[in-house]
Amino acid sequence: MRSFKAACVQVNAGNDLMANCETAAKFAVEARAAGADLILMPENVAMMEWGRSNIVLKAMPEDEHLALKFFRDLAREIGAWLHIGSLHVLIDDGMVANRGFVISPDGAIAAKYDKIHMFDVDLGLGEVYRESATFSPGDQAVAVDLPWGKLGLSICYDLRFPHLYRALAKAGCDFLTVPAAFTRTTGKAHWHVLLRARAIETGCYVFAPAQCGEHVNNRQTYGHSLIVSPWGEILADALEQPGWVMADIDPRKIEEARKKVPCLDHDRPFAMPKR
Repeated sequence: MRSFKAACVQVNAGNDLMANCETAAKFAVEARAAGADLILMPENVAMMEWGRSNIVLKAMPEDEHLALKFFRDLAREIGAWLHIGSLHVLIDDGMVANRGFVISPDGAIAAKYDKIHMFDVDLGLGEVYRESATFSPGDQAVAVDLPWGKLGLSICYDLRFPHLYRALAKAGCDFLTVPAAFTRTTGKAHWHVLLRARAIETGCYVFAPAQCGEHVNNRQTYGHSLIVSPWGEILADALEQPGWVMADIDPRKIEEARKKVPCLDHDRPFAMPKR
């Protein structure tokens, strides 16, 4: 497998869809000009809205989604693989799918993934999230073949469910992506350590493009888009401002890490304890 360059775009999205798309595109064009072959964007890259009614109002069916068309055109224009972290896609039952897309350099949809795990939490001090009130969860793990290996898809809160990533790795994934809009509260506590853990547990590269800054309704996200090696090393960190980061990706490092600690081959059956 040959080496390539991967870039993570970091944005501070608001509730103006086309303005958000243009900002993300600007960073993608810059990253491509610097040599990026694979460009990855955060969760909610085209829209950070608040409240069920506002989100549903601005969500669009997949075949009519303006942001999806925009980014498919962008992939063709710059000739790169593009991972759209996620868009709000209106589905039949009046709910919304938080759906990520992988776009090939010819603008085709190579894969799509609906976020499986819903962020229903109460972080204290009035910081409450109930994604399940608006979003319909997915039920299918997804991996896609890229020219350099297989990419396993996930979104944000999925990061806290390590069995998903182990399943992706055992299904042949070499790389994992975790586009996110991680809260500042949880990001400070857990973001770096969880992403490094997922890389170490699977022997995969991890690409984690993120939202940053303050959004509508005073929502705050953590930033720190990361690229992590299969050995758990942080190869790039975008810190707290909009922009992009890039790293050289050598697939040979995957096999090196897995030979040193072949834990993917060491699963054993066991009986569960009684509840």
